[in-house]
Formats: sequence, structure tokens, C-alpha cells
Amino acid sequence: MGIRALACAAVAAAVLGAAAAPERASADTPPVTTPSVTSTLPVPFGFASGIALEALDPGGSVPGTNNYSCTPSVAHPDPVVLVHGTAANRQTNWAVLAPVLANEGYCVFALTFGNRSDLPWPLSAAGGLAPLPESAQQLSDFVDGVLEATGASKVDLVGHSQGTTVSGYYAKFSGGDDKVSKIVSIAPLWNGSDVGPPKGVGGPDFDNASFVSELRDAGVYADTVEYSNIVTRYDQVVVPYTSGILAASNASNIVVQDGCPQDRSDHIAVVASQRTAALTLAALDPSTTREIPCDRVLPIIG
Repeated sequence: MGIRALACAAVAAAVLGAAAAPERASADTPPVTTPSVTSTLPVPFGFASGIALEALDPGGSVPGTNNYSCTPSVAHPDPVVLVHGTAANRQTNWAVLAPVLANEGYCVFALTFGNRSDLPWPLSAAGGLAPLPESAQQLSDFVDGVLEATGASKVDLVGHSQGTTVSGYYAKFSGGDDKVSKIVSIAPLWNGSDVGPPKGVGGPDFDNASFVSELRDAGVYADTVEYSNIVTRYDQVVVPYTSGILAASNASNIVVQDGCPQDRSDHIAVVASQRTAALTLAALDPSTTREIPCDRVLPIIG
């Protein structure tokens, strides 16, 4: 239901276009190390670009990510870890934001969590299907590996959909508050959703309502972490979209359509638009003044 059904359909579509794709390890195998970025990576705006990457390179990593020899710069000392949504993975969810961040000079990492590695591809490529505490532990282990490899003291997390809740749970309950500086949440649902399960029991992305309620009842935010919530009025999964808005002294709330009514990004397209990419960069580095583009964006396809 909701984003799970949409994402599963997207993965199925990718399979039809990838009959000749080479056989690869399942999506939860350790990410391959990509070469250091020496030139600007192309940014293929649109969610389908991530599906194409997975179809052509099953179980791979988006160019510019998971380079364990990357040394964080003085300008961007915190590596960025990307946390995908339900039924997505480290490629299908991040074909846009990953190269955007890498081109800005960030060390970028992305994991696939909560997938079934015992199943054949493409079923193994669908992540975010495990209980929330299990997924948060996988994120914790991944962050520890990133910190050890890069020598950084903290990371920043960028999550989409269920990935926002996994990130939040990790920071609040699994020791992530000591290892995370900022969390950018794209299409979060802190107060549940009217789509799927009843509002207040976790929303459509989760089969672990009690864990989501636990996070919400605890106030969601960890005191030492800075949060940014990016929401869209046209979200068909987080209903109402204001469920992703939660005020606090250490949180900022951004509505994509404020100042840009022609952007009709929905729950899927919002993670793959130029506007969201620029808003994410601004949230990670508020000291840098940057232009936030405003383009016409269609639901799903961007």
C-alpha cells in the first residue's frame, strides 16, 4: 500500500527493462567502493533514474557514493549517509541527491537496510521491510563503518519516507545522538497518516506501528541533533502532509511549494527534484547562501 506499492511497481518495471542485466550479489552486500570523484558527476533529475541504475547494476552503488577512501574536507567534515524509503534501496532512492552531494564535496555513503538477502534479485533489492529497531541497528553498524573509514567524529543523515523514521529512531534510541550532527528528513510522517493504518499508529510505510508511536511519544527529536523536515503539499502517502511538520528549537520545517506553487512533487518525486536537492544542501550547510530553484515538477515522474 502507499509508497510500498508504488516502489514495488517501480522495481518490477526495472526488471522488465533489465532482462540482460548481469547477475550480482544481493542488495545488502557491502557496498562497492567507487573511485574518487575527479570531475562533476551528471545529475539525472527524476526518480526513475535510480531504477535504471539498479536495473543496469543490480546491488551496486550510485556513482560518487560508498568511496571508503574519501577524506572529509574542512568545509564538509561530516560524511553524509543516505537512508532510503520502503521497498527502495541505496540506488533506486538516491540517483539524484547522491551526485548532487558528491559534486558539493561531501563524502557520501548509502546503505540498503531491511531487505531479504536470501531472495533472488530483484526481490532482494527491496529494502525497508524489517522491523524498525532492526533497521536502526543496521544503520548504526553502517555509520560506525563510515566513521572508522573516514576518521570523522560525526555524520549527517538524509532520509526519505521510512528512512526518516529509521534515522530518527537511531538518533533517539540507538545511540545515534552521539554520532549524528544533522538529520534532513524528506517526506517524514511524524504524526502518522490518514492513508493506510489509522492516523497515529505509524502510517502506511510501516508494519511496526508500536515502534513509530514510541518515537513520537518520546518527542521524536534528540536534543543534540539538528533537524530539517522537507514536506510537500501533494504527498499522497503522508496525509495530511503536515504530519511531517514538527516544531522544536532544534528543527526547521520546509514546505516545497512555499514560494514555488508550480512544483507538484508528490511522495516519490520530492526526493528527486532540483528544488529538494538545493533545500537539502542548504539544510546541511546553512552558512552558505545558495539559490533555491523553482521548476515545474510533476508527480512521480518529476
